Amino acid sequence: MNFLRRRLSDSSFVANLPNGYMTDLQRPDSSTSSPASPAMERRHPQPLAASFSSPGSSLFSSFSSAMKQTSAAPSGLMEPPGPSSPVVQRPRILLVIDDAHTDWAKYFHGKKVNGEIEIRVEQAEFSELNLAAYVTGGCMVDMQVLRNGTKVVRSFKPDFILVRQHAYSMALGEDYRSLVIGLQYGGLPAVNSLYSVYNFCSKPWVFSQLIKIFHSLGPEKFPLVEQTFFPNHKPMLS
Repeated sequence: MNFLRRRLSDSSFVANLPNGYMTDLQRPDSSTSSPASPAMERRHPQPLAASFSSPGSSLFSSFSSAMKQTSAAPSGLMEPPGPSSPVVQRPRILLVIDDAHTDWAKYFHGKKVNGEIEIRVEQAEFSELNLAAYVTGGCMVDMQVLRNGTKVVRSFKPDFILVRQHAYSMALGEDYRSLVIGLQYGGLPAVNSLYSVYNFCSKPWVFSQLIKIFHSLGPEKFPLVEQTFFPNHKPMLS
């Protein structure tokens, strides 16, 4: 190559070349426009495809085959993916507040939410419950129930509530409005709304709502028994 560079740099050598020779040398190679001469074919008997096969490409194909075999074979570090198992969801807890005369568990036996999630019934009276409600943690209920002479103690987080018992009575120690407030504070959904359960703790408050309907529809469509409300006993003395 150095010899050719020296010869081509000599002006006298270039001047003695045939016309157009340097132009042919500078023309780019094109396999489509200028086919190779028989002399060039005799000099390069090796086919063109062989020049593209290199040890690097064969090594990559061997490495790929080895990786496929390794990923397919079971090993201690990586196990082959198995069939995906269905996700089993936990049962939803329904807290029923009622006395023991009605067994609510048999009414929900075999029932499922959306046909998939089982329902577990926990039944107790207001007097057998205690709770703690949180802003973000929901409501945790403590239950102490006497069943067939055995004391059953449980703590759980109900998912929804069914109230079938009055939360307030004039009898001593039967004011459970604080438990209703705690259930509402925990944001638990109820079958019958806790708002209505709390309002029904006061009969005069409920009757005041009926009076609004009485004035709206009239006595013919919505008759009411005549009553008088006193905030305490003092007005009744006069």
